[in-house]
Amino acid sequence: MAAENSKQFWKRSAKLPGSIQPVYGAQHPPLDPRLTKNFIKERSKVNAVPLKNKKASSFHEFARNTSDAWDIGDDEEEDFSSPSFQTLNSKVALATAAQVLENHSKLRVKPERSQSTTSDVPASYKVIKSSSDAQLSRNSNELRKCSWPGVPREVRPVTWRLLSGYLPANTERRKLTLQRKREEYFGFIEQYYDSRNEEHHQDTYRQIHIDIPRTNPLIPLFQQPLVQEIFERILFIWAIRHPASGYVQGINDLVTPFFVVFLSEYVEEDVENFDVTNLSQDMLRSIEADSFWCMSKLLDGIQDNYTFAQPGIQKKVKALEELVSRIDEQVHNHFRRYEVEYLQFAFRWMNNLLMRELPLRCTIRLWDTYQSEPEGFSHFHLYVCAAFLIKWRKEILDEEDFQGLLMLLQNLPTIHWGNEEIGLLLAEAYRLKYMFADAPNHYRR
Repeated sequence: MAAENSKQFWKRSAKLPGSIQPVYGAQHPPLDPRLTKNFIKERSKVNAVPLKNKKASSFHEFARNTSDAWDIGDDEEEDFSSPSFQTLNSKVALATAAQVLENHSKLRVKPERSQSTTSDVPASYKVIKSSSDAQLSRNSNELRKCSWPGVPREVRPVTWRLLSGYLPANTERRKLTLQRKREEYFGFIEQYYDSRNEEHHQDTYRQIHIDIPRTNPLIPLFQQPLVQEIFERILFIWAIRHPASGYVQGINDLVTPFFVVFLSEYVEEDVENFDVTNLSQDMLRSIEADSFWCMSKLLDGIQDNYTFAQPGIQKKVKALEELVSRIDEQVHNHFRRYEVEYLQFAFRWMNNLLMRELPLRCTIRLWDTYQSEPEGFSHFHLYVCAAFLIKWRKEILDEEDFQGLLMLLQNLPTIHWGNEEIGLLLAEAYRLKYMFADAPNHYRR
């Protein structure tokens, strides 16, 4: 706890075989990489096999040529226009983004360098040891402001525990809270995990067991048997405790950022290639329990994304469509012209919180901000998706058939993205939220 205290304040619907839940996430699958090889390089060229007509390029026919929804890896100009708002060119958009980032950066205070491992941590992340409710509330608000533009790696674990609401702001209660919650989680394991072999739970467990190896298949960390066993326990216990939704494909992805962040508390080297058998049993138990509780806190705010028929996602995709029609009517009409439905690409964006579109390192940076924003994983995510879509407007408008558009939207070239690209994306999303969120008719013309 001494080391931790020094860091405190930075702080449609066919069932798959073996599944008792409709696996909604597989309705609109990413493309089989074999079908899209060299597509990004060649997307500006004329298609070698043009589609004969719109009927032949319908989504249902196109989807039949795709492979499993989860067998993939992580493998400009901004021009916003609307009849009701002044057109913004790319220079204005970038200037706006830079201003947002600068405003948030002003909240940071550069500390003097020292021999401490937290020498690069802004002073505002240092704990203010007070148990008064008013001060704790102020400290929490300050933490969110400081975390919005990104959290330093060395204090990210404790910061995420605080931002998620898993760890109490009162420093005197933290040690006991962690001990109690970790013991509670492993109590669930003892009580429920053996029931995975019972008839009424077999299908749920089987689907989890199938999905785990498909989680970030190109990252060695997640292919280790010990890590996969941890994920199976986390997902099965969550499903048993949340019968309204149960397990749905896509939830397996949501464990990974938490697991990586809490693992980094014990590992200085490249986490994605680290062999977890080098850690003690106590360390692994702490990582597992903390990942479970923080994932549960996240899902508490977006559970309607995963209940029957996934109404939360349906609403968010519709909201995205209406928002884009206001932000960039040209892109919106381009989709309509080639019969591209937002559900065909944005379902996954909502179901997996863009995790299938971005490298894991970018997801972690994105979640720094999501956990700092009110309703970050639900409301603010809508604006991030809108900004992300318009980011590719030039490439979108260059595609002039249904198949080309779907291939692009399901295989956007973000593999080399880093903090800079995510920072600009978040800043643009913040601008969109500022412009539209408080307008009573911002979704309607």
